[in-house]
Amino acid sequence: MITAAQLRAARALAGLDQRKLAELSGLSLPTIQRMETSEDLIRGNVDSLTKLIAAFESIGIEFLREGVVGSDGGRGVRFKKPAAVRKLAELDEPADGAPLNREGG
Repeated sequence: MITAAQLRAARALAGLDQRKLAELSGLSLPTIQRMETSEDLIRGNVDSLTKLIAAFESIGIEFLREGVVGSDGGRGVRFKKPAAVRKLAELDEPADGAPLNREGG
């Protein structure tokens, strides 16, 4: 589950207003507004929460559960590195860790 504070933080991190988030997620504007004004954990049906999280994941934002980063870490949001970029970086890095030159190595 995610909190209303995480939702607001993720929206701010992405630079989205509520209307744009509603469009991106396929949810209504009143649904987004209701979720953001929840007391703590967002309450809603599973389908709506899934759409919301998928919309953020599609633009590279992930939600952190309590304790994910460290044993004392709290909930949060962050940009995640897209898998394609991660894979490309792995291909560009030789075994000794020095970056390769794209013009011939």
